[in-house]
Amino acid sequence: MLIDNHNRTINYLRLAVTDRCNLRCNYCMPSEGIRFAKKEQLLTTEELCKVSELMVAEGIDKIRITGGEPFVRKDLMQLLRFLAGLEGLKDISITTNATLIGPHIEELKELGVTNVNVSLDAIDRENFKRITRRDQYDLVFHNLHQLIREGFNVRVNCIVLDGQNTDEIIPMLQLAKEFPVSVRFLEEMPFNGGSKSFDHIRWDHRKILETILAAYPDYEKLQSPATSTSVNYKIAGHKGTFGIIPSFSRTFCGSCNRLRITAKGDVITCLYGKPKANIRDLIRGEDSTEAVSRAVRQAIGNRAKTGFEAQENFDTVFENSMTSIGG
Repeated sequence: MLIDNHNRTINYLRLAVTDRCNLRCNYCMPSEGIRFAKKEQLLTTEELCKVSELMVAEGIDKIRITGGEPFVRKDLMQLLRFLAGLEGLKDISITTNATLIGPHIEELKELGVTNVNVSLDAIDRENFKRITRRDQYDLVFHNLHQLIREGFNVRVNCIVLDGQNTDEIIPMLQLAKEFPVSVRFLEEMPFNGGSKSFDHIRWDHRKILETILAAYPDYEKLQSPATSTSVNYKIAGHKGTFGIIPSFSRTFCGSCNRLRITAKGDVITCLYGKPKANIRDLIRGEDSTEAVSRAVRQAIGNRAKTGFEAQENFDTVFENSMTSIGG
């Protein structure tokens, strides 16, 4: 079992499989993109399988596959097939922009990989095109609706961007009204590859909630797991739910149970902090099992208590892009 230096049990791994993405969302990276990792810098599929197996042996029972866009990686299904058969792993989930998932939906369902987070920051076609800098609206919504029809547990993640999509908060809730999905609104974070600088936000979790409740006063607050990053609600008459994730305000740090490993092997114990170790060379060396376990345990044993504490020790974190951090 992995327990950090603040007595928090770590059982959730966010495993990035690539830093590449086929969209260019303007809050994530500059229009020209970022300097992506070279192929030899990335963990191979076999190495990702081995890392996953080692982490499950250490007590990880939930793995979320992230990127970049995970399905940019051509051999992703090979990893997912391995994870589906990994004893001790209770939950496999994916975060995706839903552009490339379509051909894999049937097999994902067969494998039991039915927890899918879809990153979607606009329900209006033109806003979607402007934010993503790509014309993929029809494809994304086709795949989103197919996931819903096939009975996947779908969460739609919408980052609230001041001056860009705040007028879409209420229309976005139409998805939760018509379908049994969870629409979750996230505070904007500063991981955009240096394309924008800010140290505060206007649209924090309070303002987002006030906006929703002004339109839908008949609601109830739902009970959420202690480790949940979202505060969740149910609007009367809606098939689904909505949630708010205070990702910039960081009110959930006290119960954090997450560990990140990037596509290059960086071990990250907090989004707002620098990598604590890199396991790529360790996994490629002799005695890799013990070396990787030791590095991860050491990283977790030297963990910041909150995102604010982590940020104090790493001022340059905001030059990173979320696609390189791992979602």
